[in-house]
Order: sequence, then C-alpha cells, then structure tokens
Amino acid sequence: MATEKRTVLLVGGAGYVGSVITGHLLRKGWHVRCLDQLIYKNESCAWPYLSVPQYEFMQGDIRDPRFANQALKGVDDVVILAGLVGDPITSKYPDESHAINRNGVASFIDAMQHHPVDRLIFVSTCSNYGLVEVDTAVDENYPLAPLSLYAKHKVEMEQKILGLKGKAGFHPTVLRFATAFGLSSRMRFDLTVNEFVRELHLGKELLVFDPNTWRPYCHVRDFARAIEEVLRAPTSKVAFEVFNVGCEENNFTKLMVVEEIMRHIPRSKVTYQERGADPRNYRVNFDKIRRVLNFTPEISVQQGISEILAALSQGLFDHVEEQRHFFGNYEIFLPTALIPDLKRAG
Repeated sequence: MATEKRTVLLVGGAGYVGSVITGHLLRKGWHVRCLDQLIYKNESCAWPYLSVPQYEFMQGDIRDPRFANQALKGVDDVVILAGLVGDPITSKYPDESHAINRNGVASFIDAMQHHPVDRLIFVSTCSNYGLVEVDTAVDENYPLAPLSLYAKHKVEMEQKILGLKGKAGFHPTVLRFATAFGLSSRMRFDLTVNEFVRELHLGKELLVFDPNTWRPYCHVRDFARAIEEVLRAPTSKVAFEVFNVGCEENNFTKLMVVEEIMRHIPRSKVTYQERGADPRNYRVNFDKIRRVLNFTPEISVQQGISEILAALSQGLFDHVEEQRHFFGNYEIFLPTALIPDLKRAG
C-alpha cells in the first residue's frame, strides 16, 4: 500500500508509545496528525516533529465531539492509543478512567462512522488475560479475565469494535500489546524493565514482588513496526482480527529481568517478596502475528536493558525525580473546565 499523502491520526500520539510511532511513520512516508490532551504535561514530545511538514498536532479531549470530528477530517486511518494507561493510574483515578478509557473511546469510535476512515487500529493489552493458571502460552482465543479497571475497559472496547462487523464502514484491528520497554522521548520509568534498570543503576535496593510471575515484553520501536505492518497489510488479513504483539523470546519472569540487569550491575541489592498487590501472571503466544503478517520483534529485553543503561550513564535522565509526572503515569492534569463532565459521564 502506498503511503504517499496517506494520513494517519494517532489518538494519544504524544505518549510513551505514540511518540515513537509518530517518528517511525513519518520516516516511512505517512502524514501524521496527533491528537493528544497532554494530561501528563508531555507537550515536549510533540516539539521534535513541529518542523516536519507532514506532521500536525492538535490538543484536544476525545470525549468532546468537536475535537473528535475536527481530528477525523481528511484522515485515512486511525490508531487509538489514548487513555489512562496502566493499572496503577486507573486505580488512582477510577472516575476519570471510566470517562476517558470507556466512554471517551466509545464516543470517538462512534464519531468515526461519520467519516470516510479506512482503517482503525485499537491498541489493547495482554493484561486482558489476567491470571493464567495453566502452564502454557495463551493465544488470542484464550478466555479473557481482566483483573484491573484498565484491562476491563480495554476488553469492553474490544467487544464494541469487533461487534461492528457488518455495520461499520472502516476496517478495525485489535492489537494486544505486551508490556512495553525501551527508550522514548516521553520516557516512562514506571514500567518493569525500565524501572528495574534505573533503580539498580542508581544503586538503590530493589524490592521485587512475586518474582516468578510471567509477563511478555516488547520494545516500543517494535510496536511502531507492528502498527506499520497492520496499516500496510491487505484488509482481508487484518479486518476484525485480534493480534497479540510481541514474541515468545521476550516472555520473562521478573526474576529473569533482574538476572539480565545483574549481568551489567552484578553487585545489585535485590530483595524478593511474594503475594504483591498485582497478581497477573501470563505467558503469551505470538504465532498469529508471525504467521499472518510475518511480524517478529527485532529488539530483545537484553538489548533494551543495554540501551537504557547507556542513556542513564550519559546523564540523559538525571532529573526524573523533579519531573515524576512526566516520567511515569503517576498523576494526570485535566483542564478544570472538563472535570465536571467526568462526574456526568457514563
């Protein structure tokens, strides 16, 4: 599929993953429009692209139909990344999570039906699998058992999108992302690999809960490649399909992540504790995306650890504590004029 003059709307395109996708698609020839509310005061993530003619930034709230309709004008494809991302932030802000991750995303999908959009990629999560008791890597057909508000809203939106078959004019694809790691202009140090690397680099004692629980991991640059593959693929291969995004080689326990970091920092202080607050445990099968789209991530957890350590050692992240709201999903900043809508939503 030719990308010349094809415009993709990245909803939430100035976030940790969205910033990387933006740069990737621009380099590959797409025109990129970014709609982001900047709830983490992350406006600096748009700055590197403002001088690129093929880039356009819009600040706006997906719950507001005026912004939705303006953002959707003239776009060919849509990628929805927006929302409160992760279990801790949605637990801290349940009303806002319901208003944005559920109602806001749902209303945006409804608005798409009034525009000639070709494709929709909805970014979901492998957290939807929850606590997997069986000793197997689960595929896309495994029953979903979301444990957190974050995952429950993702599952609801998946069901809404897949239920549009025969009703919608666009071709949707659901991508269940593994846990992200790696460098980004909106760096997050509240994600397992990134957090563990920084804590041990700083010489802190790391407390690891439930060290033998499994998670799949995927580098943010590989997520960007996956988005590109879906946008380029024939719609017959991807329309109304669900894909896990990652690779089996990056299924790691927390203990395995720590052991890889300790290859670089052997005298690290680590303590382990069972029965933490997060019971999720799942290994994921990625055969489908490899078989259908010939997609395999290129960057291993080990490589990601090395690049983060290199950036830390060069002093690129010396001021994280002074700007915690930027370097992790700990706190959100919503315009006060919109806060009453949260209480009325849903």
